[in-house]
Amino acid sequence: MWTLYAAGLNPRTFPSTQAAWVQNTYPNPAEYPKMIWATNYTRLACQVIFTLFFGGKDFAPKAIIDGKNIQDYLQDHFFEACRHLALRIKEAGDIENDVVMGWESINEPNRGLIGWQDLSVIPEDQKLQKGPSPTAWQAILLGSGRACEMDSWEFGGLGPYKASTELVDPKGDSAWLPADYDDSRYGWKRDPGWKLGECLWAQHGVWDPSNDQLLKKDYFARVPDSGRKINYEFFTNKYFMPYYRRHRKAITSVHEDAIMFCQPPVFEIPPTIKGTEDDDPNMVFSPHFYDGVTLMMKKWNRYWNVDLFGILRGKYLSPAFAIKLGETAIRNCFKDQLSAIRKEGLEYMGNHPCIFTEIGIPYDMDDKYAYKTGDFSSQSSAMDANHFALEGCGCNGYALWVYMATNNHQWGDLWNGEDLSIFSLDDKPLPLHPNPNSEVPGNLKNTLSTPSISSQKSNTPAEIGSTPGFRAAEAYVRPSPIATVGNVTSSGFDLRNATFAFSLECKNPATEEVPTEIFLPDFHFPRGNTAVEVSSGKWTISVDDIDGGLIQRLRWYHEAGKQNMTVKGVQRRQDMALGTEEEAGYLEQCRQSKCNTM
Repeated sequence: MWTLYAAGLNPRTFPSTQAAWVQNTYPNPAEYPKMIWATNYTRLACQVIFTLFFGGKDFAPKAIIDGKNIQDYLQDHFFEACRHLALRIKEAGDIENDVVMGWESINEPNRGLIGWQDLSVIPEDQKLQKGPSPTAWQAILLGSGRACEMDSWEFGGLGPYKASTELVDPKGDSAWLPADYDDSRYGWKRDPGWKLGECLWAQHGVWDPSNDQLLKKDYFARVPDSGRKINYEFFTNKYFMPYYRRHRKAITSVHEDAIMFCQPPVFEIPPTIKGTEDDDPNMVFSPHFYDGVTLMMKKWNRYWNVDLFGILRGKYLSPAFAIKLGETAIRNCFKDQLSAIRKEGLEYMGNHPCIFTEIGIPYDMDDKYAYKTGDFSSQSSAMDANHFALEGCGCNGYALWVYMATNNHQWGDLWNGEDLSIFSLDDKPLPLHPNPNSEVPGNLKNTLSTPSISSQKSNTPAEIGSTPGFRAAEAYVRPSPIATVGNVTSSGFDLRNATFAFSLECKNPATEEVPTEIFLPDFHFPRGNTAVEVSSGKWTISVDDIDGGLIQRLRWYHEAGKQNMTVKGVQRRQDMALGTEEEAGYLEQCRQSKCNTM
């Protein structure tokens, strides 16, 4: 929170000035609009903070605190905090390079106002709009207490659309700290040239508060010294990368062999560093991906979706051609988008692993229908489609957003109306063994019983959560390689038919000492009811105690060369209508729903 005060902002007036939409300050948190927090990127608070953090020296030279420009002040504190944490981890002696392998640069960086060509209009690349949607100029006026009439948007079937106009009146409240604010609370000294009680952009001549006239609508459009026009790609290379280099240096000064997870701005072109000094062998490209249609509408639409990444890269003559019809086309669209993101990383950043460090789905779809019925079929379909994309795009790993230990049906993740947690106090955990009467060694029967993660339920209203389900766990509890002898050429799990297909190519054979190992979840692959076919060698399945938990593993001792494996488990009607062997799969399911397929 101190960073907001350091930037001269007053978070207490954010609600009235709409400088940010936050659920805990909304008049009635239970009625907080769906996913409206996502538009905070184009509201005053985020625009100010990101602009100052990455470009304060260029665009706010008067913002001096403790003798430093606000850009250096914020970044230096961030670097030092990360360096201090790295130092404490190193001092612990048994965490570095084991528990903590690497460090991500910063979560979902954004350019703020840097590169905006005209503050008075909404730029064409601002695809996400919901609720009252101010231009940057209107956001500046609102932040100084002026009333503004602006367009209000809804998110519909084909994306955002203008629904109405709305008058927003802060009634004189200012999003900036008052002139008499006492900075001594935080112990810093603000330069006299940085006046509190007045908009920082007004102090830099962007507008005139005496008559509310916009004087420099292109103030952030060019680099002040050179006049070079700024676009997002320029921002990434000339503003984000200097930050990243300093961050990397701070971490590696302590954790010398740390893996650096470089996360450029979401969905933007990665930095052009291939073949340069920044092409660090210890770097990982760590993008994020969410299906925007499902995330914003909180509904799994199995009939159509949109190739958003393709639109952003100019792949289509018209956005209409980016619409994908039918569940098979949607799944392939996700895979193609993730593949394209990974390919861009290779082209611009060099040969680095690609790990999607955020991907997930909203669980409170269809007005929390699953919480009332226990039917998580939509969530299973959405989660399975995302994993189909992850497995098919050739990435090197992923992290699901999110595991929230206190999630419940009423309040979700307890953050701005989001509900993406794979765990909830109000849902049942997936059984470690689906059939307790199956043949299980006696010494494992007690250990394999379903664990109790929480000793008590949350205080969710009775009408919600009376029929708990497994929270679509069968869609994300999937088989995957743990360690391979050779390079993986393909790996994928067909949830519908409970079939895992895997192939690799290796120069040397797998041995008893060094086999290829596959995680095989016993929910889908119960012991005694799993069929394995391999191109060569032999295999074993065992349940092993690894890092304090029981893990079922398949060990494969194969020959050299191109090898493949197929593992057939048990089809289940859990949270998802899994169909029958005779069905042709997702395409056929779509046809049965009278849906056209592109």
